[in-house]
Amino acid sequence: MKVVALTGGIGGAKLALGFAKALPAQDTAFIVNTGDDFEHLGLHISPDIDTLVYTLAGQAGLVAGWGRRGETWQFMAALEELGGETWFRLGDKDLALHVMRKQLLAGGATLTAATAAIAKRLGIATTVLPMSDDPVRTVVQTPTGALAFQHYFVRDRCAPPVTGFAFAGSETARVNPRIEAALDPAPDAIVICPSNPFVSVDPILSVPGLRELLRACGAPIVAVSPIVGGRAIKGPTAKMMRELAIPTTAEAVAEHYGDILDGFIVDEQDASAADAVRSLGLATRVAQTVMQSLDDRTELARTTLDFAASLRKGVATGRG
Repeated sequence: MKVVALTGGIGGAKLALGFAKALPAQDTAFIVNTGDDFEHLGLHISPDIDTLVYTLAGQAGLVAGWGRRGETWQFMAALEELGGETWFRLGDKDLALHVMRKQLLAGGATLTAATAAIAKRLGIATTVLPMSDDPVRTVVQTPTGALAFQHYFVRDRCAPPVTGFAFAGSETARVNPRIEAALDPAPDAIVICPSNPFVSVDPILSVPGLRELLRACGAPIVAVSPIVGGRAIKGPTAKMMRELAIPTTAEAVAEHYGDILDGFIVDEQDASAADAVRSLGLATRVAQTVMQSLDDRTELARTTLDFAASLRKGVATGRG
């Protein structure tokens, strides 16, 4: 089977690794959120791309959940001595990747080409595609004003209440042309990984024409809920939903995605929500979605592929 998955952040990278283990490299492609990208200390930082490539390369930071495994922090300590900005922590190993990306971009490479070069050097054979080579920047709206995403997420630790989101630059951004190639011929499944719907998936879908490309290719589109038992396994998704007066439920996530979906996977803890999701016109599968081990990631990937296969055959079932 061939799969194209939309991903951003840690939860999405976990399932992406499951697909990478379950399928040959040539049969996987990942469309990655770049709304989190920003310029910092003269460098182009791509947090979701980096989380994915470190995860696929087996080098993700296991304790922090981000950054690179076995990290050291001499650069940050020296920067603090000099009075520099240290609210966004760049480890010494991680810094090398950002310097390499900056050099590639300064030499005329697109973000897609720079990402491919870095992935290759880290031994990654799967396809990693930024959603666009044009800048799209997530802006978090709060009662006291708009915040750049990393200021909200890292500097302010998600403390300000959220009133909405904007994606600066999305109106003129162009779909990464390699995404069109990944969708032709159509994959067997398009999967929205269990990433934050508002700040990981919505930025991807905000790129003009991308939503239409996904629907037009004819592949079943399946999402895995990032909400389990009324909470997010990782990140501020549930907090954002409460502040936006959206129920912190799996079915609310399915409703948010709307008619782009053909199917939706909810966790076993939310089996009672399956009927509510079906009432939205979506095929539904109940499965173990909490990924604590590599086996969990691979098993969820296989379950998702099986669900998508049943949708292609027109025999989608309920609890599986």
